[in-house]
Amino acid sequence: MVYSLAATTLTVATPIGCDTSSAEGAEPSADGARGASGVLVTGADEEMLVLEVTAANRVVVRLPRVEVGQGITTAVAMMIAEELDARLVDVDIPLADARTKGNQYTGGSSSVSSLYGPARELAATARARLVTAAARRWHLPAWTLRTRNTMVVAPDGRTATFGSLTESAARIRAVTGRPKPASRHRVIGRPTTRIDARDIVTGKAKYAGDLAVPGAKPAVVARPPTLGGKVVSVDDSAARALPGVLAVVRIPSGVAVVAESFHHAFKARDALRITWAPGPLASLSDAAIRARLRAAVPRLGTPPSGSTQVEGEFAFAFVSHAPMEVLTAVADVRAHQAEIWFSSQTPMEARDSIASAIRLPASSVRVHVMRGGGSFGRRLNFDAATEAALISKAARRPVKLMWSRGDDIRHGRMRPASHHRIRASLVRGRVVAFEHVMASVNESNQEQGPAVQGGVTTTVFGRASAAGGPLPSDTGLYNFGRVSGNSGGVELAMPLGAWRSVDSGTMRTAEEIVVDEVARSLGKDPVAFRRQTLRSKAVRAVLDKVATAGHWGRTMPTGHAQGVAVHEEYGSCVACLVEIDATDPKDPRVTKVVMAADVGTAVNPRGLEAQLMGTSVDGISTVLQAGLHIDRGAVREGSFADFRYARQRNAPLHFEAHIMPSRRDPGGAGELGVPAAAGAVANAYARATGSRPRRFPINF
Repeated sequence: MVYSLAATTLTVATPIGCDTSSAEGAEPSADGARGASGVLVTGADEEMLVLEVTAANRVVVRLPRVEVGQGITTAVAMMIAEELDARLVDVDIPLADARTKGNQYTGGSSSVSSLYGPARELAATARARLVTAAARRWHLPAWTLRTRNTMVVAPDGRTATFGSLTESAARIRAVTGRPKPASRHRVIGRPTTRIDARDIVTGKAKYAGDLAVPGAKPAVVARPPTLGGKVVSVDDSAARALPGVLAVVRIPSGVAVVAESFHHAFKARDALRITWAPGPLASLSDAAIRARLRAAVPRLGTPPSGSTQVEGEFAFAFVSHAPMEVLTAVADVRAHQAEIWFSSQTPMEARDSIASAIRLPASSVRVHVMRGGGSFGRRLNFDAATEAALISKAARRPVKLMWSRGDDIRHGRMRPASHHRIRASLVRGRVVAFEHVMASVNESNQEQGPAVQGGVTTTVFGRASAAGGPLPSDTGLYNFGRVSGNSGGVELAMPLGAWRSVDSGTMRTAEEIVVDEVARSLGKDPVAFRRQTLRSKAVRAVLDKVATAGHWGRTMPTGHAQGVAVHEEYGSCVACLVEIDATDPKDPRVTKVVMAADVGTAVNPRGLEAQLMGTSVDGISTVLQAGLHIDRGAVREGSFADFRYARQRNAPLHFEAHIMPSRRDPGGAGELGVPAAAGAVANAYARATGSRPRRFPINF
C-alpha cells in the first residue's frame, strides 16, 4: 500500500505492494489541491482508488464508476466506513473524472464485486496508519487503541478525530492493515438508506442538466424522420429570425439550434425547413425484419434417436432503454482544449472518441463524470456528449445539449430484436438433449448500412452470439444431457446497445418458458421439476425460498395463475415467483412478485432489494407491453405514451425480496433478476390464459 503526504490530507492509494509512481489521471484532493508536494502517489492497480482524510474529518474516495441510480456510491461508502470505523455520514464518494489509465467501466454487474477487495484494503490501511499516528502522539501501544465514529479512542477516554491525525499519519510508511472478517461487520450487510437519498428528493443532487457552466447555452438537434437519414438541404432563415436564437449549425446527425433557453431552441428547431435523404432502412418494417431474423436462425441438429420433442419458437422486439433522465451533456470546446460534463459508463473511451471527433489530442480533453438518472446500459454510449462537443466547436461557445424523450426513443440505442428456436428431447421422462439456436439484429459497421438486400445482409456464425462471442446463456443450469447452441445475425444500420441483462434477458426467458412446457408435457409441477433437475444447490435454495414465501401451488381464481423462473449469472443466482391476473388477456396485471437472490455478501441489502424490484418491473414491461415497432425505417414510438413501460397501475401490488445469507465475496446483482422476472411473468401468463406465448411483448 502506498501513500502521499499533503499539508492537511492523508491520502492512501491502492494497491498493496506496488510502486510509487505518480497517479496518472487521478483527481485533486478534497480541498482542490494535489497536496503540498504537488505529487499524488499511487500504484498500478486498475481501480486506482484514492482515499483521503481531510482536516475537516471528511473521508473522501473518488469513485472510478458512475452512479446511475444503482446505489454504487452508497455501497462503496459502506465498505469504507466499515473498515475505517467511520460514521457513514462522514464519507463522501464523488465521481472521478475520466482518467488516462485504469478501470472506469461501469457495467456487467461488476462494480461491487470488483471494488469490494480494493476499497476495504485501502480503508483498512488508512485506519492502521491513523491508529499508529495516535499511538505516537499519546505514547501508547497501538494495540490498546480503538476506532469508532471517525476517531481514535484511547483506553483513558481521550479521543482524536481522524482529521486531526492526518498530517502525522501521512508520514507513516510501513504500516498496512487487513480488512475485517465478515463476522465483525457492522456496516456491510446492514440495510442502509442511500447516502444521496435526501439530496435526490430535495433537488440538491446535480445532474448534467442542472449544471451552470459559465456561458453554456441550451441546444437541441433536429433529427431525420428515418433512422440514418441525412440532411440534403436546410433553410434556417425562419429559425434564425426567431427571438433568442444564437446559432444554427449542421452536425452529422442533423441540424442543431443554440438559443437563450430550451423553449427558444425547440421553437427554432421546429421552424427549420430541412430536406432529408431517407435512411438505409426506409423500405423495411417489422414484418420484413422478423422474416429475415427467422431465416438467419441456424437449423436445429438431429435429435437423439427414439426421443420425443418439446419445441418453441420465440420472437423478441426492439426495446428502448428510456432512462428517466434524458441524455444531456455540457460541452465547452475551444481552440486547444475542451471540457465535457455528462453521465458516462465509459468515460475513458468517451474522452478518446470525443477528442477524435473534434480533432484534439485526448490529453487536451477533460471529461467530468456526472451522476445519471437511470441508464440500463444506455450510458455505455456517449452520443449526446459527442454531439455537444461538435456543436460547441461549430458554434464557438459552450452549450448544454438535451435530447428530448422522442429523440432518445426514435434515434437512441435499443435492445436488438431476436428470434429463437429451442428444442428439448425427452427419453423415458428425462431430458437427454437441449438445443437453443437464435439470431439477433447486429449493428452494421457501415455508416450508411450494407448496400445489398435493401440495406440488410444476413450472416450466420458458428457457436457464438450475434455480437461474436460465445453464447451467453444455456441450460447448463439443469441436468439436461447434451446442451448445445448456435447463433446467426442480421446486420442493420441502426443504433443498438447493451440493454440490462443483455442477451440473457431474452435467451434465458425463452429457455425458462420451455422448461415449464417440458414439465407440463411430463405431467410434473414446474417447481418440482426444476428441483429435480437443477445442478446447483444455491439455485435450488432460492427456488425453494420463493416457493415457500410465495405459497406456490395455492388455489387461485379462474384467469389468475402463478409462474416461476430461475437464473444464474455473475457469480450469483435468483428465483422469481409471479402471480398474475389475466382475466382480461389484453390487459393483464401482475399482482405479486416474490424474489430470492444469493449474491454472496450483500453489501447493502436494501439496495439489492431495490435492484430486484427494478428488474421485476423490467420483466413485466418487456414481456407484457413495452417494445418498439419499426415502420418504413423509422421507430414508431416516441414517448412513454406509446412506449408502454410499466407505470404504477402495472406494477405489482405486493413485492418482496429475500436475500440469502452468505459470507463469500459479492457477486453481481444489477442485471441478475431480469431473466427470472421475465420468465416468471411469461409462465404465469401462459398458465392463466392456457396459451403458449411466443412473441414478446405479448400485447404489442
